[in-house]
Amino acid sequence: MSSQPEYILEQKLIEQLLQLGHKKVSIRNESDLIQNLKSQLEIHNKKTFSDTEFEKILNHLSKGNVFEKAKTLRDRFHFVKDDGSSEWIEFISQDHWCQNQFQVTHQISQEGNYKNRYDVTILINGLPLVQIELKRRGLEMKEAFNQINRYHHQSFNSGSGLFNYVQLFIISNGVNTKYYSNNAKQTFKQTFFWSDEHNNNITQLDHFAPAFLEPCHIAKMITKYIVLNETNKILMVLRPYQYYAVEKIVDRVRNTDKNGFIWHTTGSGKTLTSFKASQILKEIPKVEKVVFVVDRKDLDYQTQKEFDAFEKGSVDATENTAHLVKQLSDNTKLIVTTLQKLNTAITKEKHGNKIDKLKDKKVVFIFDECHRSQFGDTHQNIKKYFKNAQMIGFTGTPISEVNSIGKIDGAPATTNRLFEDCLHKYVITDAIRDDNVLKFSVEYVGRYKEKEGSNTYIDTDVEAIDTQELLESPKRLEKITDYLIAEYGRKTHNSTFNAMFCVSSIDVLQKYYDLFQKKKEEGKHQLKIATIFSYGTNEESIDSNGIYIEPELGMVAEPQAQYGDFHSRNVLERYIGHYNEMFGTNFTTKDSQSFYNYYNDIAKRVRNKEVDLIIVVNMFLTGFDSPQLNTLFVDKNLKYHGLIQAFSRTNRLLGEKKSQGNIVCFRNLKSATDEAVTLFSNKEAIQEIIIYPIEDYIELFNAALDTLKIVAPEIDSVNSYQTEQKKFEFITAFREVMRVLNVLKSFADFDFNKLEMTEYEFDGYKSKYLDIWKETRPQGGEGKASILDDVDFELELIHRDEINVSYILSLLANLTDSNLKGDKLEKKKKEIRDILSGDAKLRSKKELIEKFIEENLPHISDGDNVNEEFEKYWDKEKNSAFEKIATEESLNKDRFRDAIDDFLFTSKTPKISDTLKLLEIKPKLTERNNIGRRIIQKVQDFVDVFIDGVAS
Repeated sequence: MSSQPEYILEQKLIEQLLQLGHKKVSIRNESDLIQNLKSQLEIHNKKTFSDTEFEKILNHLSKGNVFEKAKTLRDRFHFVKDDGSSEWIEFISQDHWCQNQFQVTHQISQEGNYKNRYDVTILINGLPLVQIELKRRGLEMKEAFNQINRYHHQSFNSGSGLFNYVQLFIISNGVNTKYYSNNAKQTFKQTFFWSDEHNNNITQLDHFAPAFLEPCHIAKMITKYIVLNETNKILMVLRPYQYYAVEKIVDRVRNTDKNGFIWHTTGSGKTLTSFKASQILKEIPKVEKVVFVVDRKDLDYQTQKEFDAFEKGSVDATENTAHLVKQLSDNTKLIVTTLQKLNTAITKEKHGNKIDKLKDKKVVFIFDECHRSQFGDTHQNIKKYFKNAQMIGFTGTPISEVNSIGKIDGAPATTNRLFEDCLHKYVITDAIRDDNVLKFSVEYVGRYKEKEGSNTYIDTDVEAIDTQELLESPKRLEKITDYLIAEYGRKTHNSTFNAMFCVSSIDVLQKYYDLFQKKKEEGKHQLKIATIFSYGTNEESIDSNGIYIEPELGMVAEPQAQYGDFHSRNVLERYIGHYNEMFGTNFTTKDSQSFYNYYNDIAKRVRNKEVDLIIVVNMFLTGFDSPQLNTLFVDKNLKYHGLIQAFSRTNRLLGEKKSQGNIVCFRNLKSATDEAVTLFSNKEAIQEIIIYPIEDYIELFNAALDTLKIVAPEIDSVNSYQTEQKKFEFITAFREVMRVLNVLKSFADFDFNKLEMTEYEFDGYKSKYLDIWKETRPQGGEGKASILDDVDFELELIHRDEINVSYILSLLANLTDSNLKGDKLEKKKKEIRDILSGDAKLRSKKELIEKFIEENLPHISDGDNVNEEFEKYWDKEKNSAFEKIATEESLNKDRFRDAIDDFLFTSKTPKISDTLKLLEIKPKLTERNNIGRRIIQKVQDFVDVFIDGVAS
């Protein structure tokens, strides 16, 4: 058999789970589920409940959403028994996680808006805590993921909502198996393979089951390794390397007094790992306190939010050392503080007296990013003060003798020398293989004659004489500025993402910023540009190679400005003035708190994509995470950990369109890049970390095109497809073409002429692809009926943010003013129609906009009036559509209007029961579900056509 049917996969998995210690139970529906829950809670709590007592328990369990139920699961419940006495019960044992009741069942039916049957469910103490969805071999894992997303909308909430207690989902097609937490907001990219301690993935379902689904392990994952994120109200589960790192740290602290460090690559979620370790360590009786230490420059708004999300109120972001001293002297077990405050607390006599009692106690210090400030005096001060201190460090780029620049007792300062053994390792090649971070696309721009006629060639004598005078010459800086403006759109996918530009010194930064500002005033670009650098008097001089020692008290270290601190501060004040004008803020360098607030604000706006380009020297090159940032322009010599840290600003995951981190170097950093990659993984890893040259992607594109042509030799071949299987083959073939093209478009040398397909032909196939997408959208009838329902069309790969209704109206205004006639006019209209056909978000509006072009546009003589006339037309059509739906479905118009407003406000699909309240006439019982679904679909379509993407 070429593919294993799902029921065989299901049966084999259940057999395996029984061998592992789960007990089989037959549950067909919610009634059986509730009956079983009562008996299992009685066994677990060694008590019996009367029907009225159990009703109280069930009422308690039925309340809340997924996040609130996760809290309910972990809390004990107090209720009054029939005889008036008090009783406490628990729903899961967290301290003795093996001592729970484990059962397995399959094919439970649950009916909400639709009737669904769930494949395999693991129950702990009668509650469904693990849901497993299986697909036959050969099908995409993403289909199982999309199926679970449908269950979220269709049936998990129904009845008592007990399926909202699911903590973990498992998806598998037999060959590949992944797990993820119950968080309906996440994407497929946030699903994980399990692995062994050495990062070897365990993908086969029959190997995954004993490693992950064994009763003690699955209970431990649920009770110890799921984090309840208070800020976003979501569940987060640790990835395998995070789990092994925490286990190693806990073992180290329980059984030894030795230090240790974790080497997990940048972007792999060190904050979550280190914080989870802190939470577990604080429960160990012999540990007096756990102090989580972060550099002040990293305790920005985002980091504070993350820490606070894991442990409410744990972060004190003020400069006040007295608060830290109070925490150290009282019974606070977990403290989050900055390196700078900790140093002050233990070196100032007035503070030291208050915390003397800790000198001989076991205090565990966890250092976030220990490759940086730990080489200063603070590390030695902590060791001297706390005699029994145990230090655990986290780093993405450890310091070895090769890249060390400091000394400890006359020997090179290395991570091993300070923290002793590496307890767990997860390097950049592991993260790229697991799709936890992206690869880099590195282009070198300058006089590098790698290819004749390349767009990366600009006449800057970078390699001729590498002198400061030449590198900072006005002619060179202007050429680079022009190049960056010209390439910005290509690299950022037409501003879907944003970029950072790192330069060699504050003086060069000023020259670049002024050039960008001048060109903006000349109308040569509309980029929103911001900058930040420090101007403190205590800055240390730094080599421009990106390896630097940060001063203990300065917020961020930068090379000193040649014209002195006063000059650089005044310049920055002027730049902050531009920023204040742009965003209506009021920041200044005149007091340190306002400057720190500016630092936080600029970080937030880069993350929110309100800033297009941020220009920096060293700030934000380490510890700053922004998934929206996909490009780093570099005019600065970087080496070793400085290079990897800087490059890693670009490679966070964000949807399908962000396929790699783009690095554009205006200096030849080729050998420095190779050396850095070799140091932090191995020499062979260069091919795994840096994406292939454009020629390789052209070959990949043409190979994908060959596959497409087998499925659909001509564009019109798609019209003749009768079966869903044929359509499915076309979707997967064309989607691969789109994926490769998405990468190709970011190369400076990309041109459709280099491909074996014209842009016109691509647009033709794209139109057919969108036709099938439109066909597969739910029409408000019965539940799942098509194999295409769970296929991911990855529409973001073909949607361009700048193509919207406003853009179409600007084209129509230009057309009105052009006075074109006859064939030329028809040709222009066809171009506009093609744009409407080629964009997924505009397709729903296509017919109405075409009607406006044919019936209204000929009567508009002035392009300036197009917007106003279109608005009148759109309102008329919208009101007409509203009336039509209300009449067809016999809806109360006021309630219908309110329902649309609610849908827009909450973005939540209305419930069938709420939808039926809109009706003027009560429908028959047998018709309610179908009518409800049909109205929901009409509400969604109405919003999609008339409101989404249409500026008011």
